[in-house]
Amino acid sequence: MLAPAVDAVRLTLHVLAAAVWVGGQVVLAGLVPAARGLGPGAPRMLAQAFARLSWPAFVVLVATGIWNVVAVHPSTTTTAWQAVLGAKLAVVVLSGVAAYVHSRATSRTALAVWGSISGLFAVAALTLGVLLAG
Repeated sequence: MLAPAVDAVRLTLHVLAAAVWVGGQVVLAGLVPAARGLGPGAPRMLAQAFARLSWPAFVVLVATGIWNVVAVHPSTTTTAWQAVLGAKLAVVVLSGVAAYVHSRATSRTALAVWGSISGLFAVAALTLGVLLAG
């Protein structure tokens, strides 16, 4: 009787963390142009505030992602499902690495490029997660 409740907690935490990681990147990308009008340091201040939320969310995503995979019985997966899982794992890592590089970038171009790459990989991970759940 407890299993459905545990599954609900696991999936809720995973979706909530994805909303912060993926959705937050989209929202922040939309806010940066307006933040520039508030002063030269405003975009950096927003990014630092977002990082305090997004990196813990990324950790929760990875932890609940591992929990999600462990919860799936291997006999119920297909080769296609396993391939999608492998692709998802790759884009999750790439999103995290790109976000890290973005956080260390010093030029406006590098910030834009690495932020965009992280966001694209985050959306790809979200899409692959939907495919896995379906």
